[in-house]
Amino acid sequence: MDPKKEEDLYQSLLQELRRGTIVLTVLSQLHTPQYGYSLVVLLEKKGIPVEAGTLYPLLRRLEKQTLLESHWHTETSKPRKYYQLSETGKKMYENLRNEWFQMTKNMEEILKE
Repeated sequence: MDPKKEEDLYQSLLQELRRGTIVLTVLSQLHTPQYGYSLVVLLEKKGIPVEAGTLYPLLRRLEKQTLLESHWHTETSKPRKYYQLSETGKKMYENLRNEWFQMTKNMEEILKE
């Protein structure tokens, strides 16, 4: 395979792999309120870069699904919308987290073969 095509394919597959983990990643960081940009910075510091164009629609979708609650903080010159796990979101996060641990355990076994 052409090295350029191989790299493109790799990047595409890597993006799919990351896309499958973004919801769990975001939920894991919203036990305390975060606004969008602070979450982008936090995740980047933890080695998980997320583009704002990916994160903001995801936050709105998770809020619509009642997994997140939001409130506006308007006491500074720049109003910010803060997101945090709802009670439903906390339960869903725990369920997904447990499933993640089971899946990674299974994957470790499969990949060792």
